[in-house]
Amino acid sequence: MKSFEVVQNVLTSLIIPFLGIIVGIAAIPGVWIFLEARTYLVEQEYWMELVGTGISLGLACIVWGLTLVLMSGLLGGLFRPRLEPGRYPLRSFVTIQWAWSMVFHRVAILFLPMLVPSFVGTIYYRMAGAKIGSGCQINSPHLNDAGSVVLGDGVVIGGNAIINAHLVEKGELVMAPVKIGNGALIGGNSTVQPGCTIGEGAVIANRAVLPKWTDIPAGEVWGGVPAKCIRLADGTKPE
Repeated sequence: MKSFEVVQNVLTSLIIPFLGIIVGIAAIPGVWIFLEARTYLVEQEYWMELVGTGISLGLACIVWGLTLVLMSGLLGGLFRPRLEPGRYPLRSFVTIQWAWSMVFHRVAILFLPMLVPSFVGTIYYRMAGAKIGSGCQINSPHLNDAGSVVLGDGVVIGGNAIINAHLVEKGELVMAPVKIGNGALIGGNSTVQPGCTIGEGAVIANRAVLPKWTDIPAGEVWGGVPAKCIRLADGTKPE
């Protein structure tokens, strides 16, 4: 067990320089744009050089952010562990592999909040392994464990909603996919815990916290902390 802790500490310490490498590589296209613009601008009048430098610097930052997000999605999708739903020992190499895959999402969050909702954000989540139907609107950078999240057609994820497909309990890493049916709405700042299944057309109210392994029938509205049914599919209130 002590040898495992040594390996774990070594791999954890490697994360910091690894993050620096990812961020640096992603910056290359933006740096190229800036340097090319400077080559032209140094020969211009002062005011034009000043304005052009500011614009080129802004464009370089945008390109850096886009490259960082897409590169993180690609790497996260390639290296994410293909884990079946279940429980895994917390002190295991499976957990280390999962933790490293989450690093890519944390890197993407440096710029991802500026790209949701947009097709770029949707591309990122698909590259990271999420199964996303057509016409979905994802307004949150917090779809964690993207490879274990399934969204049907027309799903709306509200601003800063959190979807988790994992938890740690009793010394184990628990992987439990989250499945959201067609046309469902996840309200802003709400939290969906692992193992939840949300039926077609169902609604999770703003700031609601849906407990783990909750099954919501189609068309129902749930709200509160912890979330409970507040309106049935036929429009009536539950008894």
